[in-house]
Amino acid sequence: MAIDVHKLTKHFGKKIAVNGIDIAIPEGQVWGFLGPNGSGKTTTIRMLCGLLTADAGDGTCLGYDFRTQTDEIKRETGYMTQKFSFWEDLSIRENLEFVARVYGLPNRRQLVDATLEKLGLTKRQKQLAGELSGGWKQRLALAACTLHSPRLLLLDEPTAGVDPKARRDFWNEIHALASEGITVLVSTHYMDEAERCDQIVFISAGNLVARGTVADIIKQSGLITFTIAGDNVRPLVDKLKGQPGVQSVAFFGALLHISGYDRSLLERALAPFRSDPKLVIKETEASLEDVFIQLQETTAKDSTGVPR
Repeated sequence: MAIDVHKLTKHFGKKIAVNGIDIAIPEGQVWGFLGPNGSGKTTTIRMLCGLLTADAGDGTCLGYDFRTQTDEIKRETGYMTQKFSFWEDLSIRENLEFVARVYGLPNRRQLVDATLEKLGLTKRQKQLAGELSGGWKQRLALAACTLHSPRLLLLDEPTAGVDPKARRDFWNEIHALASEGITVLVSTHYMDEAERCDQIVFISAGNLVARGTVADIIKQSGLITFTIAGDNVRPLVDKLKGQPGVQSVAFFGALLHISGYDRSLLERALAPFRSDPKLVIKETEASLEDVFIQLQETTAKDSTGVPR
């Protein structure tokens, strides 16, 4: 296992940020880390790479004790933060050369040249980091994180604010790295990105809520979903919300998704609208986003801790 930790716990005063979660990730896999804002994702990532000290828990990261061998873990881990954290008044090359010096890497010029080429940054190497678009900043950050050939990448919402093409290119790079044996844990709010992962972990209010492949999590949720299509379906939202058995009502494109766990109650809630010839009501397989929304709403109601 690249990561194998148990009962990971962190408090900030009386607030529970991470509440006894277990994470076990095999080497060379890409895992998605999902959860609403403030669920404890960033706190968990920082504990795994030694930037925060856990209040409780045991286990290993890259074979090292994640509590006592943090220096060894840092040397073999690449951590990409939510916010761009490199020097905007330095060029791309200058940023990478500085990082190479920090790690004390040999053959720095050749190593930086190879990294620039690998991530398509050669033609832009003299451009100041502060002048880059979000997608190119992201690529620079990934280059810096992989410069020292880490065995583990921890990516904290790396594609926030990046256009769809740049996100797709980024994920192609991630899977290329995983094919080389690098393990990746990436937190994200994008369901299409989560579906690109080998497995996903969902946490809310510091608690581990679900873990497995996308298909497994959807199946295990037991969620039943219907869609309504047609002209002017928007007024139906208020009519369906709060009905017995209706757990969530949400728009997905032009479709209205109605989800719950009791089929008979859902059918009863939808019955008044089936006679309308302008509406098409169908049962569909629940999407990951349907499950994500429902898990988020359920755990928010049950939560007593306030994570950071």
